[in-house]
Formats: sequence, structure tokens, C-alpha cells
Amino acid sequence: MVLLEVAKKSLLAAEKHLALNALISVQSRPELFSQVQASQERISAGESKSPIDGQLIAVKDNICTTDFPTTCASKLLEQYISPFDATVVRKAKEAGAVIMGKTNMDEFGMGSHSMYSHFGSVMQPAEDGQPARSAGGSSGGSAVAVATGMCHAALGTDTGGSVRLPAAYCGVVGFKPSYGMLSRWGVIAYANSLDTVGILGRRISSVQKLYDAINGYDDNDPTSITPQTRERVQDRLSRNRRRGQGLTIGYPEEFNLVELDDSVRNTWEKTLAHLNLQSHKVVPVSLPHTKHALSAYYVLAPAEASSNLAKYDGVRYGYRDPADRLQDGLLFSPTRANFGAEVRRRIIAGAYSLSSEAIDNYFLKAQSARRIIQRDFSNVFAQPNYLITDTPEEGRGGEGVDVLIAPCALSKAPFLEDVKMQKSPLDSYVNDVLTVPASLAGIPAICLPVMHGENDSVGMQVMAQYGDEETMWEVAKLIEEGLGPKAD
Repeated sequence: MVLLEVAKKSLLAAEKHLALNALISVQSRPELFSQVQASQERISAGESKSPIDGQLIAVKDNICTTDFPTTCASKLLEQYISPFDATVVRKAKEAGAVIMGKTNMDEFGMGSHSMYSHFGSVMQPAEDGQPARSAGGSSGGSAVAVATGMCHAALGTDTGGSVRLPAAYCGVVGFKPSYGMLSRWGVIAYANSLDTVGILGRRISSVQKLYDAINGYDDNDPTSITPQTRERVQDRLSRNRRRGQGLTIGYPEEFNLVELDDSVRNTWEKTLAHLNLQSHKVVPVSLPHTKHALSAYYVLAPAEASSNLAKYDGVRYGYRDPADRLQDGLLFSPTRANFGAEVRRRIIAGAYSLSSEAIDNYFLKAQSARRIIQRDFSNVFAQPNYLITDTPEEGRGGEGVDVLIAPCALSKAPFLEDVKMQKSPLDSYVNDVLTVPASLAGIPAICLPVMHGENDSVGMQVMAQYGDEETMWEVAKLIEEGLGPKAD
């Protein structure tokens, strides 16, 4: 099918599923079709820019674009248009991708169900006779856009699971790369030490092609891994990677929580059995300190957020409420009351954990827990983390596992109305319990749908050592080919 026909089908899907509230902004038809036609002409002339030339890509609305407002799904940025594209958007455009619109999300990326948005909740298409289910968060709009065919792939952000959890709930692929691989320049920060740009697609191949197009060093981003370090890490991984033999697949026993739904646990076991039949060794491993990961995350991320969001005071950035006034030499700012309830909650929690009376008991202990969790992961992998060491002898010397397999979510997507009826916001935080550990460790992780029954899937997560996306892709493709949804 020619690109123009694909684009028309995608826009029809966007119109058909308008009520799902997945998109905040959409490119005009004439402009979109003009860009797609230009791509088609390049491809026909044998001058394609890249494998993603002419493909429609949606962008989460906390990633800056010059063609659309960048709102973070917040009233404070409702009319903000960036003077520049984020690096990942610029690179996608240079590769010929067509940005079709911006996707809805939890305000400033804070949420697990994409319901804390100034523009209203995102939802999945309702099943026959049932209410709509949660799209996951905070990249729920990107996941729904991909799942319903509005775009070929989508950019999201993943701080503690915000790409992988929506992928699991919506039955698509969601990828979080190693920290520092994709530039965050032009991505509005939530928690700088955890934020990563992620990618969602229907198939692994779609995600991988977009990743290849936007991956690379960016000197505008101080957290971007330098070319020299990338080369060193890849050289060490390649030199010591197992070749011509089966891999060792680990499953973390601490992830086998009593709260896991039976369908999730059964699918996990089926996935491990499938890999075992492919001549790979499957072994249990222990990550003993990951039980502290959720608590550490909900100290560290809000603390960083309270600092990052301090600038949205109506003076330097963001919407300015006309009621702002100077009184007794102080600025009393109704502007800041325009943050949503969840954002205010996390700012307050973060500010408290950084206060002089609490920093020792909360923030510093959470940082310590994070380092121990990172060490847990490095202890079970066959190769050490070459970002921080050069010698394999400091790792497990090849005795550990090549990848880890675990679920992404405790259950299938809950009904959105049930989530809204929860008595405490803390009830939603537990949804991140299986995705947060990889975020704290900074390692690559991909969530992909494994079929459970004829029309249902469960999100399974493949995690690898820092920088070892190659082995992660290899194992994920084995799962997709054997247990994933049938190709379109």
C-alpha cells in the first residue's frame, strides 16, 4: 500500500476514535499529505532518507515541537509553542518521518492512567458491553494512538514505567533505552536522573527503526552519553557477549508478587517455557533490594520534580493568572494553583523530602537504596555495567544471566471508572512496582504483548545490562515471533 493510502487510513482511525482522547493536536490534512507525498516521491526515485521516511509518528505532549503547542497536558502551558524541536523530533524529521500530532498524557508525566490531564482522560476502546479501560500512564495517548492505528509509531517518555505500563495495558510494544542513549534536549523534565525518551509501536521492527533514526549523542544534553563512551561500552559488550550458544535467561523471584493476577503469572511461565524450548537456559535470580524500589522512586522522582517545576510560577514560565499580585513584597501566585491535584501532591511531597528536617531520612536514604538496587542488577548479569567499569572480572565473569524476563503490570488494564473511584492516589502508585526497578538501574527494558487467549495479551518485559540493547532485541524478537500477536 502506498504511503498516502496508509496516511489516509491513519487519519480515519484518528477521527473514528476521537472520543478516546488520545490526541491533543493533529497536523492539518493538506500539510500532512504534502509531507507524505514528498516522501513517496523520494522513495519512488530511490532516494529514501531512511526506513521511516514517510511514516506517521505521534509525539507525547511533553516533547517540544515547533509545529504544535507543547502543553504537558497542563493549563499552565496550554498555549506554549516551542521555538525549537526537541532533538529526537528533529532527528525523526530529518529521517523523513511525518509528525502527525501530539498525544495526551498525565500532566507533566505524573500518573499511571493518563487521567490527570487538563484535556481529560485517555481511554482504550471499550469492549462489547463493558466500560472503557485505562490506557496506562503517563504515555497513554501515545499507546492508544499506536494501538488504534492512528500512527505507525509514537514517542513517549519513561521515568518509572510511563512507556512500558501503557504498552502492557494497550497490547503494543513499549521500549525504554539505556539512560542517556536518546537525547532529552527539548523534553520538559519531570525527574532528570530518571527521564528517558521511549518508543511505542505495534511491532518490535517499528520501534527499532525509529530508535535507530533518533539514537545518538547530543552535546545540548548534559546527560547524553558521549560517542567515546558509547564505543567503549559496545566494544566491551561485543567482545564478551555469548556467541554460538544458548543464552541464560533469568527471572527475578522478587517480581513474583502475591498481587500478580493468575493470567499474568501463567503468561510469564509460558514465556519462560517458550525460551527454554529455544535451547536457552532459564534460571531464577534474586534482586533482593528491589522490594525498596517503589518507595525509593516515590521519594526521588517527586524531589526532582519539585525543583524542576518551581520555574512554572507565571513569571518565568507558564500561564500567568490575572489574580497574581504583589502584597507586602511577596508574590502570592494563584498561577501555581493551576497545577493539577496530582502534580501539586508530588511537588509538596518532593519539597518535604528535600527539607532540612527530612532529607537525611528520605532523600539520602532513597539515593542509597537506588545504588544498592543498581548493584543487584549488575550482580545477576553475566557482563558488568561497562558504563562504570572496563574489566569483566569486576562483574560475574560470564556466570550470570544475559537478560531478565518479568511482567510489566500486575494485571490487565483496570476499568477507568474503578481507578477514579479509588480512595487514595497511593492505590495507583503500586502499578509501577514492576517497571520502576529498571528505571532506577538505568538499564534498557522493552515491554511486548504475549498472547493470553485468542484476543487478549499480557505485557512481558525483557531487561538487559546497560547498553546491551542488542541482546534485549534478540530475546524480545524470539518472544514476539513465537507468542506475540499475528502480524498485520
